[in-house]
Amino acid sequence: MCIGVRSMDKEGVVTAIKHFILPELKEIKDNQAKMSIRLDAVEKRLSDINGHLVDQSRRIDETNKRIDETNKRIDETNNRIDEVRTELTGRIDETNNRIDEVRTELTGRIDETNKRIDEINNRIDEVRTELTGRIDATNNRIDQLTFQVGKIAQEMERIRREESVTSDILTRLRTLEQKTANL
Repeated sequence: MCIGVRSMDKEGVVTAIKHFILPELKEIKDNQAKMSIRLDAVEKRLSDINGHLVDQSRRIDETNKRIDETNKRIDETNNRIDEVRTELTGRIDETNNRIDEVRTELTGRIDETNKRIDEINNRIDEVRTELTGRIDATNNRIDQLTFQVGKIAQEMERIRREESVTSDILTRLRTLEQKTANL
């Protein structure tokens, strides 16, 4: 009779394991699969954000190139203005006998040049204001993306901790299964 009671106890333990532990193990495995899917989605989103950051960096580089080109054009314009000023000064020195006639002509040219300089300065100010606005907007976007990347990193760390806990639980359950199987 002792032998029969022992086999019934083993059968009861096995039945209890089947009814209580195995469903929990299945639920843990399902949760782990869901976490893996979620981690894949988070990694894809992080990859998308990294691509967006690369695109933003490219745009900033393009904007910087445009600023450099604008500065180069400004320098060229300033050089041209300096050349015109030098030329006019030389003509004034050479034409002292015709000062009255040339003075009227030069006054007109200087007024035009000053108007052009004012127009160029106004254009420069407009371009500077526009580019500053664009850079500020780009910096705001970069700040927002950096914040989002930080949130994603926190979420990934939380998921990693959950995976670690899940792994520990699975290890313990395997150990328990082995002990149970050995009974």
